[in-house]
Amino acid sequence: MANNHTAVVELGTGAPTRADVIAVARDGAHVTLAPDAVAAMEHSRAVIDSLASDPQPHYGVSTGFGALASKHIPFERRAQLQRSLVRSHAASSGPEVEREVVRATMLLRLSTLATGRTGVRPVVAETYVALLNAGITPIVGEYGSLGCSGDLAPLAHCALALLGEGMVRDAAGDLVPAEDALAAAGVEPIELHEKEGLALINGTDGMLGMLVMAIHDLRALVTTADLAAAMSVEGLQGTEAVFAADLQALRPHPGQADSAANLRAVLAGSPMIGHPEGFTRVQDAYSLRCAPQVHGAVRDTIAHATLVAERELASAIDNPVVTLDDRLESNGNFHGAPLGYVLDFLAIAVADLASMSERRTDRFLDVARNHGLNAFLAADPGVDSGHMIAQYTQAGIVSELKRLAMPASVDSIPSSAMQEDHVSMGWSAARKLRRAIDGLGRVIAIELLTSARAMDLRAPIQPGPVASAVRARLRTRVEGPATDRYLAPEIAAAHDMVLDGSLLAAAASVVSTAGGELV
Repeated sequence: MANNHTAVVELGTGAPTRADVIAVARDGAHVTLAPDAVAAMEHSRAVIDSLASDPQPHYGVSTGFGALASKHIPFERRAQLQRSLVRSHAASSGPEVEREVVRATMLLRLSTLATGRTGVRPVVAETYVALLNAGITPIVGEYGSLGCSGDLAPLAHCALALLGEGMVRDAAGDLVPAEDALAAAGVEPIELHEKEGLALINGTDGMLGMLVMAIHDLRALVTTADLAAAMSVEGLQGTEAVFAADLQALRPHPGQADSAANLRAVLAGSPMIGHPEGFTRVQDAYSLRCAPQVHGAVRDTIAHATLVAERELASAIDNPVVTLDDRLESNGNFHGAPLGYVLDFLAIAVADLASMSERRTDRFLDVARNHGLNAFLAADPGVDSGHMIAQYTQAGIVSELKRLAMPASVDSIPSSAMQEDHVSMGWSAARKLRRAIDGLGRVIAIELLTSARAMDLRAPIQPGPVASAVRARLRTRVEGPATDRYLAPEIAAAHDMVLDGSLLAAAASVVSTAGGELV
């Protein structure tokens, strides 16, 4: 992870942006608390302190939690109550969750603390800030969250580090006890007061952080998929006529219009479109002809997910919460259904986008459909296998993506002695979406690798200026067609260039020179 200490994200009582989440989670931006956030926390803490001495029980302040909410806890045992809550809920298991996910989770929990709706003392939030800025990342296992009440186990592991307990990774990435990491960074562990343990673990922050990062990644990948589709149309000598703006306007979905515009921009001025003798096919296969419709639907799904994410970024998720008129009220805002649904929706869109990409790739390899190219794009078919198994790799990924598209949010499993009898499974939806997005990038990379190879094999006919620039960028790391070579490193190189955006940048630079842009 980069350590961009020149960047600072300030958290106030309002909503952080998606860019703020990316900056802290991935780029190591520092975090500060705005004065209005400190004032709001001080005010709501006074509300909690006034209730702590009330002989009447108040959930989260002087009672147990969940199914134990009816048990009154005496004053002298309340610090132990909060500490025990964090320790007992830090019960995750499985592979270590990625650093960027944990940092996003921490930032978003901190954002809710900064709203002043949770009743924690400012020192709790300030200690969270210190951990983030020191690059201290709590160890969180993949399994443990049911998405209700929020991401309890992941957040409990984060809270445990504030106490100087559990295991963390320091700024160098070394696994160390939290106590040692905090001491090395000059951070004093905190002693939790009434309600503070509860406020640290009741939130949708893990699934929201993963949703924000998924949206960021998919926005780039869907444009890269547009580029790949256009290069496949070009490499298969298809027709660009179906992408005309007036035809697309007859079905006015905004995502479809954007994808079609991208295809037109990439295909502009290509000598490779149509048959060399001037004959243009009336219709191409659906995987070519309908690319704007499918890619556009993915774009519109991302837009819907973005709306949900931005609403959640503006939320103060805790139970109970301190209301604007200083009441302490129990609620159900921690339920992850809004996020779980869109995380699953995105996984469906990802699977279909990859499936269409794989079908375009497959057309290049079949002499009955590739319009004059060698079988499997092999240099010497029979002796060489060309991209035969690259397509197998795509097919294996796409098959996995279809399984990952099975919604997690339709499942529920009762917990906490039936107090939590319906859960969202939003964390699980987010985890499988991350795997799906990884697979999508690999599928698109293989399509780009294959279309570029096909263009080379069509020499002396040359592709248009955009595809030529992309192919040239690809050729800086992957050689052109020849006898079979070790293929896995070439796929990895293409995948790297999809992820770092260099292939998309090569295309965008030509499009912008012509006065346009890729969206």
